Amino acid sequence: MRRCIAFIKNWTLPVAIATGTVIYLLFARVTALASAAAVLGPLCEALLPVSIFLTLFVTFAKVDFHLMRLRRWHAAIIGMQLLAVAAITALTYYIIATKGADGSARNTILVLEAVLVCIIAPCASASPVVTAKLGGDLTQMTTFVLLSSLAAALLIPVVFPMLEPHAGATFLGAFLAILRRLATVLLLPLLLGAVVRHWVRPLYRWLMGTSDLGFYLWGVSLAITSGITVRNIVTTTATHALTLAIAAAALATAVVQFRIGRAIGHRCQATICCGQAMFQKNTGLAIWIAYVYLSPLASIGAGCYVLWQNIINSYELWQQRTKPHDTA
Repeated sequence: MRRCIAFIKNWTLPVAIATGTVIYLLFARVTALASAAAVLGPLCEALLPVSIFLTLFVTFAKVDFHLMRLRRWHAAIIGMQLLAVAAITALTYYIIATKGADGSARNTILVLEAVLVCIIAPCASASPVVTAKLGGDLTQMTTFVLLSSLAAALLIPVVFPMLEPHAGATFLGAFLAILRRLATVLLLPLLLGAVVRHWVRPLYRWLMGTSDLGFYLWGVSLAITSGITVRNIVTTTATHALTLAIAAAALATAVVQFRIGRAIGHRCQATICCGQAMFQKNTGLAIWIAYVYLSPLASIGAGCYVLWQNIINSYELWQQRTKPHDTA
């Protein structure tokens, strides 16, 4: 039993991916479980934003805002993400304006939207825990999660209505609708975390005593995300070629963001923090916003990003356990 628990602790990320995948396939393929699947499927979708909310709440409740300081690398990473979002958005909008949103250009647009989701999503709420496990600075990363969440909450309502306008909705209406839902998931946990820290001391002390709670809550989100991703891939109407193109684009995006982050980190003496900040994304939120506001096919990109991101992180965590190093 102890070995099993130790294994789960050491390999939380791949275990979460495998759990979500197996559970979905079990309920989807076993006829006797069809009625239960009809209930559990929508329930899991409803639980995804809740798990994201709880993960952020636990993270932000532990933040001492008096210790938070803006760092040079914060601005560098946010600036690089803004440039990448602007470039992908401009290219996608140009294709839509010149060739239309349907027909032969549709596949290209879907691939670009999938890449955009993997860039515009905020930094993962559990990234400070992972960064600390790798030897990086917990406080600096927590500060970046807050900045990244605020940036995403403002960027997504601006960008998405430009690419996939909803019928009967004005740009302002779409902006406010998306902003309202994102504020619930991203900003409300920040406010509640501050309330708990200053006025609900027993709960705050309990949260502080459970150092890896945010990491394991992220594992729950990851399991739900993996199940939704497998479902989207299995039930997609897209061709195999398009699905593979989206998966390959997600892999390329993950590797490029990781490399750019590390390169910025070398210049700012924060290699681990910058690598995680640029590349580690709140993929549960990314899948949710892509599915709701862009296209279910675009959400496949974020789902594949889950796999690539956590393969890289699992390898780094394994490396840290077997060969400890002092890189900051």
